[in-house]
Amino acid sequence: MNYLDTVNWMFQQLPMYQNKGNSAFKKDLTNTINLAKHLNHPECKFKSIHVGGTNGKGSTSHMLASILQESGYKVGLYTSPHLKDFRERVRINGEVISKSSVIGFIKRNKAFLEANQLSFFEMTVGMAFDYFAKQKVDIALIEVGLGGRLDSTNIITPLLSVITNIGLDHTQFLGTTLKEIAGEKAGIIKNNIPVVIGETHLETKNAFINKAKETHSPIYFADQIIKDVLESDLQGSYQINNIKTVLQSVNILKGIGFHISSKDVKSGLLNVVVNTGLQGRWQVLGNQPKIVCDTAHNKEGLGYTMQQVKNETYNKLHMVFGVVNDKDLDAIIPLLPKRATYYFCKPDVQRGLDAKLLQSYFKKNDLHGICYNSVSEALTSAKSNANIDDFIYVGGSTFVVAEII
Repeated sequence: MNYLDTVNWMFQQLPMYQNKGNSAFKKDLTNTINLAKHLNHPECKFKSIHVGGTNGKGSTSHMLASILQESGYKVGLYTSPHLKDFRERVRINGEVISKSSVIGFIKRNKAFLEANQLSFFEMTVGMAFDYFAKQKVDIALIEVGLGGRLDSTNIITPLLSVITNIGLDHTQFLGTTLKEIAGEKAGIIKNNIPVVIGETHLETKNAFINKAKETHSPIYFADQIIKDVLESDLQGSYQINNIKTVLQSVNILKGIGFHISSKDVKSGLLNVVVNTGLQGRWQVLGNQPKIVCDTAHNKEGLGYTMQQVKNETYNKLHMVFGVVNDKDLDAIIPLLPKRATYYFCKPDVQRGLDAKLLQSYFKKNDLHGICYNSVSEALTSAKSNANIDDFIYVGGSTFVVAEII
């Protein structure tokens, strides 16, 4: 199989939450443990940092990777989902995994993957760990896919665990209260391994403290410790909390022997996009009119980005918006501006919500606009209708952003 055949096989033959949703989620680590054994436990052959949370874990992982790269380390980075190409999920010093490495991994292990019915995410985690081990990275940033306790990445014993924040997302899997979700996220806290919590909230604080006591893990609440933040090339005021989380994490890494200078920290934060290839975080796509896309897709994330929209100066607001079909619209609609023209679209994935259904639901809540056959068509119309002093926001789903960057 060539690269395209290989990736299509991964997408089509095996469950993938990114496309299918609930049916792809497995509340069990057995498959991942068996795959790790089959691969001769690559997760034990490199140092790692485990990053979880509801929002901000991708930005935080990329910031830490950039700082470590600036410090001269060979840095692996595993994140999900990808925006354009599957290989974005697995990088070393910003370079995506080679097509030949993807093909080779599947070819060598296809019989095992099929016999054990591994999910898309399980096999991808195995591929990343195998790649990092063979490439002998100095350290790898491993982003949790979903939850924490039962996420496929949770077979590692990291040097540091990081939990950015907690919000009501994926409640069908993780629980319906912040306390329940925090308990699942806290599952990445390991015995005697320090943990950084990005944001302190009364509803979730004790869940983390209790887990840290149980595991004898030093715990640090970054927003209570870090008062001054540095600038980053990742735009958006919501990045302030992520930067605090990163700075506290760096303090811990320095304390356990990593050589990271103040210059490395500053340079790393200012060159995240160049060093790691991160896209879709308050990314400016154009000016006159200003066009911004952002992958925020749940209540907490959209709360931050909509506040950022309010801080912009513009004449009229145009919202190119689409979501997946399991999105809690009741939670996000109150956050969205009523004084805006909406361009409803369906992201081109199996889980995409039909634009007409989205339009109907928004209309009931006094949010008005027109339906389009695609994300690109919606954006083209917004550009056509907007004046140079207007503002165009593109988002609602990671998949909407993926189609236009």
